[in-house]
Amino acid sequence: QLQASGGGLAKPGGSLRLSCVASKSTLDRYAIGWFRQAPGEELRGVACISSRDGSKRYEDSVKGRFTISRDKAKNTVFLQMNSLKAEDTAVYYCATDRWADYCREYGLLVADFQSWGRGTLVTVSS
Repeated sequence: QLQASGGGLAKPGGSLRLSCVASKSTLDRYAIGWFRQAPGEELRGVACISSRDGSKRYEDSVKGRFTISRDKAKNTVFLQMNSLKAEDTAVYYCATDRWADYCREYGLLVADFQSWGRGTLVTVSS
């Protein structure tokens, strides 16, 4: 399982950086996705990074504000969240693709991912 951390309270317009720790073999073999679940809503994809070539994909709602990256030396995938909005409030999870080492063209579907760990809560409020 992956372990997400780094959540907390931020003000609108503020920033947070989330971390997702995984084994080296996992990061070398599978794409990693970040998802979030807002209160009363479904789990939705946010961003993905390919293990094949480091390419990235973002959902429209976070493009230009969030950045996904990885540090192979630390076996960690990061989600840098800037210009936070109240609607970014959610529990954030990271997960591995079930078999692909790339980010799928059609986006992030929950069914394509596995190894969900405990999420980390992000609250954006003034």
